[in-house]
Amino acid sequence: MVSHSNTAVLRIDLAARLAAGERLLDETHAKRLLAEHGVPVPRGMTFVDEDELDAALAALSPPLVLKVMADDLAHKSDVGGVHLNLIDRQAVADAMRASADVPGRTAWLLEEMAPSGHEMVVGGVRHPRFGPMLLVGLGGTLVEVFDDVALGICPVSRGDCEAMLDTLTTAPLLAGVRGGAPLARGALVDLMLAVGGDDGLLVRHADKIAELDINPVIVSTEGACAVDALIRLEAPAAERASAPVTTLDALLKPRAVAIAGASATRPAQANQFIRNLRAYGYDGPMYAIHPSATEVDGLPAFPDFAALPEPVDYAYVSVAAARCPALLETAQGQVAFAQVMSGGFGEAGSSRALETELLDAAWRGRVRVLGPNCMGTHSPLGKLTYMSGVDPTPGTVSIVAQSGGLSSDILRRGAQRGLKFRSLVTVGNCADVGPAELSHALMDDDGTRVLGFYIEDARRGRTLFETLRANRGRKPVAILVGGITSQGSRAATSHTGALAGDARAWSALARQCGVALTYSLDEFLDVLLAMQQLAPREGRVTREVVLLGNGGGTSVLAADAFGHQQFNVSPLPDAAQAALEALDLPQGASVANPIDAPANAMARENGAVARRIVDGVFEHAFADAFVIHMNVPVILGYSHADILGQLMAATLENRAAGVSDAHVVLVLRSDGEPDIEALKADLRTRALDAGLPVYNELVDAARGLAGFSVYEKAALNQAGP
Repeated sequence: MVSHSNTAVLRIDLAARLAAGERLLDETHAKRLLAEHGVPVPRGMTFVDEDELDAALAALSPPLVLKVMADDLAHKSDVGGVHLNLIDRQAVADAMRASADVPGRTAWLLEEMAPSGHEMVVGGVRHPRFGPMLLVGLGGTLVEVFDDVALGICPVSRGDCEAMLDTLTTAPLLAGVRGGAPLARGALVDLMLAVGGDDGLLVRHADKIAELDINPVIVSTEGACAVDALIRLEAPAAERASAPVTTLDALLKPRAVAIAGASATRPAQANQFIRNLRAYGYDGPMYAIHPSATEVDGLPAFPDFAALPEPVDYAYVSVAAARCPALLETAQGQVAFAQVMSGGFGEAGSSRALETELLDAAWRGRVRVLGPNCMGTHSPLGKLTYMSGVDPTPGTVSIVAQSGGLSSDILRRGAQRGLKFRSLVTVGNCADVGPAELSHALMDDDGTRVLGFYIEDARRGRTLFETLRANRGRKPVAILVGGITSQGSRAATSHTGALAGDARAWSALARQCGVALTYSLDEFLDVLLAMQQLAPREGRVTREVVLLGNGGGTSVLAADAFGHQQFNVSPLPDAAQAALEALDLPQGASVANPIDAPANAMARENGAVARRIVDGVFEHAFADAFVIHMNVPVILGYSHADILGQLMAATLENRAAGVSDAHVVLVLRSDGEPDIEALKADLRTRALDAGLPVYNELVDAARGLAGFSVYEKAALNQAGP
């Protein structure tokens, strides 16, 4: 007979059990381990036959629950192996006989029933990239049906636990419903911390526990109790460590460049890179690496890196994959960064063995590797680029992207929106240097004010999480994740394992690190633009939005767009509405919020009425953000009044005078007609130069501002009270 109510009797040695080949802890031993770490569990006894029943009954107080114990049985209720509300010996004996034929039965577990309450699930899973993660949600037998769960990357704080609970649809049940008393939410948070906090079970045994499932946790008015538990043991897969990049100078302002893979006889990708560098104005020394030629494309050529006449900061490597390791080994400290364009290092079904060979060679050659399977690095300040026809103006937005093709879209479409780039580094397979390694240097880079990441596979994601969390709120960060797929269909032992997919893992990282998680390229660029153009205000996060436009239906859609992003579009106060009504706007105009003012009315007095609308809003109403959305073809019909110029001037003057510090966002809507687009581009440039983010549609502006507000909240929390 074994008890899990007295944890001092026998400690659970997970290392020994794992070494002995044990992979699944039965419920008795799982609960003993939980109790060792401060998780409340019911008193209980395990026994193998009816001869031991009386001793178990003597130690416990009814009502009782009887559970069948069987090898490799994860969910007892599925086979009728759980019997509740047993009040005497006869009831227990009857339950034993009813479950005696469960396949693989080894024993029974008899426990005191926990007080009635709300069933939750608390679990843990070792994510292959982020390490141990904590899960909480609606529990019980239908946990996977309702799918109401939240994840956090361990270690979690008390604030993290509270935020996880707040995301649950069923969270209000903890506060008591239909007149019921509030349940012990604080006790549930304590239990979560015992599992996933700084010194929690998942953190202390991260190298042994692959899955943990506590389902249900009964949360009552008295506390929280783990009434069932499952733990799967497994050693983690080895992951190659990679040191952080500590400075970006050699990468973004290379003093000398080497190009491997340019042809002396025919056009090649590396030859195009040489032409791009020349066209972009790079004026440092450039050397070609070629096995036999002495000159390539006008550059002096050398057989390998060891033969170069001087060290180079950056090497562009576009040779066959099989040749890359031997070439990198010749660097011998002469090359700071080698960017390997070649594919065939594990992606698309190719062998990872060549990647290992590449990294071993790079280590011997004392060179850091970007890639393989990437496109290059773009740095306007260093006159370094892999693209043609890109904006040479240095900016403050730095991007790390795993996709070379998408990076081209980011540069070109971002420039069309008004983004100015400090850098864009493509990292491909991230064999050595990836988002995790570059995040350290980017956070410390004075030239980078905004960070963006496009990530498909978060290699060394734990390092990325730790860096972003340590720097939460220092700089605005947006992440676009590609390839998020549900792991719910995989063969998981536990409910937790089935529910802990990549989408929830990234949501956890975003929530805990204060970064904006985006789901499309357009949203990514919209958020980056807001982050580039706007600055957080002390002590405030954007909530209240005032909308001004020149179309009734569009104003309704504007309110919907911002409401969908959880902004408040509240009616203007009476004083503000009175000030606008005094302007004698035409019948049908709205002065409530959204403000709907026809273009012909705003054009009155050569645009002075447009200015007075803004003055009335800023003087009499409170706004965190003032969004001006204009139908461009219509307002251009009143070019004599320069409506947009008047609106912009009024907003900037009010802000400069301290009347309001509201963020001002501009939406320029049009139908795509070429002549209108040309005029619209000029309007966009004027607004961007004035510091205003400019969008094409209302939904773009709403999600851009929503992403920026994530940073505002992180910056506010960093500043503290």
